[in-house]
Amino acid sequence: SETSGTSDSTNHSSQTPTRRSKVWEHFEPGLIEVNGVMKAVCKYCGAKLTTGNKSGTNSHRNHIAEYCPKISTEDRKRFLDTVKKRSLEGPFTFDPRKSRELMIEWCISAEVPFNKFEDPKFEPWMESLQPTLECIGRQTIRNDCVSMFQRMKADLRTELQSTNSRICFTSDLWTSNQKLGYICLTAHYIDPNFVLKKKIIAFKDVKYPHNGLAIQEAITTCLIDYGIKEKMFTITLDNDGNNKTACDLLQESGKADLLFGGQHLLVRCCAHILNLLVQDGINVANSVIETIRDLVRHINSSPSRIQAFNEIVERECFSTKAGLVLDVPHRWNSTHDMILEAVEYKIVLKRYATAQQQAVPEDEEWSKAELVGDFLGAFAAATKSFSADRYPTSHLFLDNVLCIHDALRGQQWQENQVIRDLAKAMDRKFDKYWDGNYNMALVICTVLDPRKKLDYLDFFYDKVSRSYHDSIQSVDLAKDWLTKYYKSYAADLRRDETSTVSQAGPSRSLLGSPVLVLGKRRLDEEFAQFSSQRRGTSVDKSELDAYLEEALVRGDETFEILSWWKTNSNKYPVLSLMARDFLAIPLSTVSSESAFSLSGSILGDNRSSMIPQTLEALVCCKDWLYKYQ
Repeated sequence: SETSGTSDSTNHSSQTPTRRSKVWEHFEPGLIEVNGVMKAVCKYCGAKLTTGNKSGTNSHRNHIAEYCPKISTEDRKRFLDTVKKRSLEGPFTFDPRKSRELMIEWCISAEVPFNKFEDPKFEPWMESLQPTLECIGRQTIRNDCVSMFQRMKADLRTELQSTNSRICFTSDLWTSNQKLGYICLTAHYIDPNFVLKKKIIAFKDVKYPHNGLAIQEAITTCLIDYGIKEKMFTITLDNDGNNKTACDLLQESGKADLLFGGQHLLVRCCAHILNLLVQDGINVANSVIETIRDLVRHINSSPSRIQAFNEIVERECFSTKAGLVLDVPHRWNSTHDMILEAVEYKIVLKRYATAQQQAVPEDEEWSKAELVGDFLGAFAAATKSFSADRYPTSHLFLDNVLCIHDALRGQQWQENQVIRDLAKAMDRKFDKYWDGNYNMALVICTVLDPRKKLDYLDFFYDKVSRSYHDSIQSVDLAKDWLTKYYKSYAADLRRDETSTVSQAGPSRSLLGSPVLVLGKRRLDEEFAQFSSQRRGTSVDKSELDAYLEEALVRGDETFEILSWWKTNSNKYPVLSLMARDFLAIPLSTVSSESAFSLSGSILGDNRSSMIPQTLEALVCCKDWLYKYQ
């Protein structure tokens, strides 16, 4: 039919073009004819755009993307995202292998139970997205996860075996809700680009009893499995007696592979030691804290009490709380947080206790509690430093120990009897673990900090030693070990360079000319002797001497020690190799303990029948996938 004006229109569904583009979702289904030209009508503003099999959809896309005045922001954004995806990726081609691999990664990352893939609604949903996708059952998903674990483990094994640095380890034990014991072994190392890496390399069940021999056998089996037994440098463990026995057995069985027979193999978990220190102090001051703890426990025990507490909070113009911080046994920082919050809400707690007829601290006890909170706060920074595992902290060991030593013996705490007793109890535990009993590898880490070097050792031992003689002896011992390690690394580097040259083979120009080679070496030696005598100079200083004699680097909070060593690796080739090993030493077992939180969430009540091999695959894969992102 024909029309005589622009206002007349007639539907022509038979002339509607094939609608493959997403833009057609924003136009009316039928076309209209205006002055003999077919047009599409915008759903939002009614604008009419020329349409035909040859005219394309550029004007339609531009209208929806930019010019339509009535389209909602959400609809416009959704359309732009669709257009952007098309333009970047081009025509979509379904790859079932890639889709299945991504599904396995999602399953591991999101901790999805395997039986969810057999949910009756899962397959229809997948078919609506991609009809050719083959849905698989829970056993196949489980097998795919284990297969991915085996592939990634093989890649990690190759990476660890090929690295030219030694590897530091942390390990700890955990009991699952199945009442099975697991050991977690985590590798820490610095790659040639001076990037600190942390990988969980084993999460295996250990048969009872968990004595030192069982722990040593589990660790050794894992190291042999990865082929890195000879690369072990240190292992960080907590202060349990079985761990000490396990480390002694590791040292005995690996003396040939360990540097200096593994004399500095064991690194005691600093976070654990600090926790023991503070727990001893809290026990002394427990009478001051107990009343606050009971009051907080009373408030948190029911929603009605929290509501009554918040009513007082609102009247006093404080922020309402879903619940107050209640400390957890064996976690001193939770006690510190509880005290700080209680002191902040002191007025509210007083009025709540009066209204509910509960015991409340007297003004003097509040003052004591506030002092205890301030005193414990002095150790918060050290705890964070010891617990870090994303950046190197071993060079901060002596610095933190000195801060703790200074806080325990500071005069500002001596005025109050409670704080004095608290500090005295902690000081006794400090003497047990840290009174001169420092792992020499951690002491050398401080020297490898270009901001401190040997100057800080003199300063540190002068502060903590009982006499000048003890201070001099400690510094001399550290220098001796520093020299031993340097000579060992220098010999290893020369051996590697010689091996590289011998593998490359002699130069073609010197082949068949041994007389020339020997003559050149003799002349080079004579020239070195001649120039030394003529200039009256002594033998060149070693790389270590040159490093120690250079001025200290002025660093601020943005200083990154690994970046500094990467920049100066050509200048100090031997020391940079040492830095990669020593600065990788973790000060705590937190990196292994964090795996227990992950395994606990994976092995929930609904998945308690999972076998240990599957749990290891899921824990390790999630750790590796997270690091690869």
